[in-house]
Order: sequence, then structure tokens, then C-alpha cells
Amino acid sequence: MAPPLLLLQDIRQGFGTTPLLRDATLSVGPGERLALVGRNGSGKSTLLKIAAGLVTPDGGSRFLQPGATLRYLPQEPDLSGHATTLSYVEAALGPGDDHYRARYLLEQLGLTGEEAPASLSGGEARRAALAAAIAPSPDILLLDEPTNHLDLPAIEWLESELAGMRAALVLISHDRRFLESLSRAMVWLDRGTTRRLEQGFAQFEAWRDQVLEEEERDAHKLAREIVREEHWLRYGVTARRKRNMRRVGELQSLREKHRQRRGPQGGVRLASTEADGSGSQVVSAEGISKSFGDRTVVRDVSVRILRGDRVGIVGPNGAGKTTLLNMLTGELPPDSGEVRLGTGIEKVALDQRRASLDPSMTLSDALTEGRGDMVHVGGTPRHVIGYMKDFLFLPEQARTPLGVLSGGERARVMLARAMARPSNLLVLDEPTNDLDLETLDLLQEMIADYPGTVLVVSHDRDFLDRVATSVIAYEGEGRWQDYAGGYSDMVAQRGHGVRARMEAQAATPAAKRAAEAQAPASPARQRLTMGERQALKTLPGEMEKLSAEIAKLNDILADPQLYARDAARFAKATELLAQRQAALAAAEERWLELEMRREEAEATPAR
Repeated sequence: MAPPLLLLQDIRQGFGTTPLLRDATLSVGPGERLALVGRNGSGKSTLLKIAAGLVTPDGGSRFLQPGATLRYLPQEPDLSGHATTLSYVEAALGPGDDHYRARYLLEQLGLTGEEAPASLSGGEARRAALAAAIAPSPDILLLDEPTNHLDLPAIEWLESELAGMRAALVLISHDRRFLESLSRAMVWLDRGTTRRLEQGFAQFEAWRDQVLEEEERDAHKLAREIVREEHWLRYGVTARRKRNMRRVGELQSLREKHRQRRGPQGGVRLASTEADGSGSQVVSAEGISKSFGDRTVVRDVSVRILRGDRVGIVGPNGAGKTTLLNMLTGELPPDSGEVRLGTGIEKVALDQRRASLDPSMTLSDALTEGRGDMVHVGGTPRHVIGYMKDFLFLPEQARTPLGVLSGGERARVMLARAMARPSNLLVLDEPTNDLDLETLDLLQEMIADYPGTVLVVSHDRDFLDRVATSVIAYEGEGRWQDYAGGYSDMVAQRGHGVRARMEAQAATPAAKRAAEAQAPASPARQRLTMGERQALKTLPGEMEKLSAEIAKLNDILADPQLYARDAARFAKATELLAQRQAALAAAEERWLELEMRREEAEATPAR
């Protein structure tokens, strides 16, 4: 086994009297693909800064192999001292590196290279920093939330770019699909210590649940007093995930109903359905269009949304997702066509900018709106402490000012406030920003339990697969198409995922030059490696085996008396079914990706 390029041992770090890291370890070997996961506030970013040599720990050792090059992507990069984004990225290149790669990467990330750093938004600065991190092809690449502020085409491009690099990767990300695609091993940072799993993210959550369950059993065996709130905070994760997995079948049923539904058939039928349905129809849009100047954002779109639908809206940045969302909810009138909203609509929108949060307000007052200690949820009063626990807050945080909460915690506050208000239409614009994996599970559970209709704009593919009954996807030139199912279902029907706006690409001469310059190398990148060709041969057999196992488990669970007769076997079969279904979905997606790449490679003429 090759010696590690980077090794952290017995790392200790605290802030004041609170220990953040206790004997944490991180080992990175040549070409390894590690995902660093943990709750918000667990110390992941701090550990990555220590690995990058930017923070000196209170204790422990850091070793970097002499001569090894390391690059680090921070969450808040500093571009000061550079005239343009291009000069910033070029400064990161080594003596033998190709300077054209700097411009190519900036173009791929939606920048021209001529931007002045002082004029950049936070998202643009992070994209420039990402280009600077990957441009020199270092030996070790440390990336802290690289997909933040990227749209779907950029995320999928970044996946491909990182997969083709020889650098060792350490990734912090809340994007499950991104981690599944790139990780080959996991480092779980929990309560200040690290555990390692020599498998990718697809196996992480089941492994984590097993570790927590073993801890719980050991604690009971030793008759130790477990702090009540700590027990709830840690071990409640497994129950939430299992509930989410059991809802997979229900979601599939809803998607099947959507597939069988016919679209709008004209004004007379829509009016009749609306009158007879008595509120069952939430939105009906017929031939709606919207333009800004010479650019048409929405062109002749017709869609019908019924009560209980969960509709995802996907597309590249600048395609008009928020415009379409505002048109469907009546916030923005169309230039032509008609939008009808159902009767008795009560809408709640999630403010992702969190502008409505007063930093000086306490958590308790934010949830009760300053009216005592009770929160009214669905017409039922609940004590604010109990409601806080539903959103993973501890009782002692009740008097904590919102200004000191992390981004993920403020996102949970917004979720809690939104769900406490009476509504039957929930509008979510990028709800997964800054959410850790446990909070994502919580959000998915809330959406599954929500009795009304949900409209969501998101770049998180896994999230859309878990919650959406249908997806409205951008097709180019203002056209939008409704697909039944989640994001993966849409990809299967279209043959590809979300792509960058073609009109935007065509309008950028530098993008054309970048594409032309990269063209000679593209066939080589498209061809499958030996391992990928082998996977393409073996995956059908694996999928067939998994399908057979799923059928057997479904037969076992079909016994209505199984739970009463053998609760342990029922629980085991349910858990295995969830694991096999997740493995089958991953295998199908991998096979589809490889098959598409094989076809593209065969269609590409030799040079």
C-alpha cells in the first residue's frame, strides 16, 4: 500500500471551552476519493482547513509528503489583489501548466475571465476559486462545498471534470448524487472524532445507522445513563431515514398516477374540471408565454397541477425557473395565455435569502412570532420547545439569537416558520441550500407528510428523485416540458440531463473558442476505460439479481401477519428492501450513463 500523501493524526481543536475536534484522523493516499461528512457545525470545514495548512490545531500532527502539491477551495475565497478573474486563476498555475486551461475552466463555470473581483457576487467568487483550485491538476484537492452556487449543467460538468483528474480528492458536500458519483471512501466526523468506511457514499447511510444502533445497544448493555436530548439528536436520524425509505413506494404510486393523467385539453374542459373538482385543481396554465426584451423566457407552456402534486422545476441558471414559478403561482402575469388558480389557495413561500429573519430575535420568538411559548401548527397548539426538537434544535437554544446560528440552522428556522403557517400550496425556491444530510432527510419527510401541493425549484438531483412526482424541465428557447417522476425518470425519458442554455453559449465567443480548443481532446475523454467497459458488461446481471432480490423481499413483506408474528424479520426485510432498491437505482443510473457515453464515443469520428 502506497504511503499517504497527507496524514492528520490525533487532531484536537476547540473554541473557548468547547472541544470541536477530539483525536480526529484523516489519511489521503494517491488518487483516493474521500467524502468528509457530518452534521452542520461538526467541524468538517475546520478539519479541511487544518489539512490545507491554514489552521494550526491545538494538538495532533499534520504530515504532507514532500513535493506533493495541494489545492484548497474555501467557502469564502479572497480574490483581492487581482485585476480580473483570469489573472486570479492564472496565478494558481505552475510553471509547466497550460495557461489556456484557466480561461477554459472559467468559461465552463459561466465566467468570461474579464470580471473585476470587487464586482463579483459570492457565487461568482466561489466559481472563480473553484477554477483556480482545479486548474493546476494538483496531487491533492480539498473541496469545501464545490457545488454551492452551481446550476445542474455546471454540477454535472464538474462531476465529469473531477472524475477524469488524477488528483486525490477530499470532498465536503451535501449533494448526495455528487458524493455517490465521486466518492470511493467515507470519513464520518461525529462528536469530534472520525470513522472511516472503505466504500462510497451509496453505502454510507446504512453503515452510519448500523454504527448508531450498535452504540445504542452497547449503552443499554452497560446500563449507562444516556442524556435524553443527545439520544434523540443522534439516534433519531435512523428512524427518520427509514420512514423516508418506506415512503418510496408511496411516491412511486403518486408518480404512476401522474403518468396516467392526461394534460390540458382546452379551455372548456379546464373550466369544467375546476368547477367540478372544488379545489382539486391547484394550477392550470394554458399556452402561457413571457418575454423580457428580445428574449423569450417562457414560450407557449401548458401544464395542469392537481392537489397533492409535488412538482420540481429544473433548468440552468438564467433559463427562467423563478419566472415560470412566479407565473404558475400568480405572482407574475403572462404576456399571453392564461393561468387559473384553484379555489381556496393559501400559499406559503420559503424565503431562501432569509431576509425576514431578524438577527437579534431569539429562536423561540422567531417560531412563536413573539407571542408566548406556543406555536400553532395545523390549528393545534404546541409548545415551542417540542416544535424546536422537530427541527433538530436543542432546548437550550431557545434563547439563542438568530444572528449566531449557522447557515444550515437558519435554513431550519425558515422551514419551521413556513410549516407552522396554514397553507395548502408550498413554494420552495432552492430549499436545500446549506442543509446537511440529516436536515435534508427532515425536509423530505415534511414534504411527504404535507397534505397540500408543493412546487420546488432545485439543482439537487437526489432531492428531486426523493420528493417529486413530476419535473418541468427547460428544453431551450423558452420551451418547458412536463415529465412524470423525479430527475432520474426525466433523464431516462430525455436521454440526457439539464444542459446549459444554448442561446447563452452561442452568444459567448469565448465559449465557442473554448469548445473548439477542447474538441480534439473530447473523443479521448468520451471513450470508456477498461474498468467502465467491464462495468457495462456486468451491470445488467447485477440489476437482474437485485430485481430478483427485491421481488423476494416484496413477497415476504406482502404477508399481512408478518409484523405481528416476527417484528424483527419484518424490520430486517424492510431495511434490506430499501438497500436493494437504492442499489438498483444506482446501478441503473450508472449503466445508463456508461451506455450513453459508449454510444457517443462510437458516434464520434476518429481523428
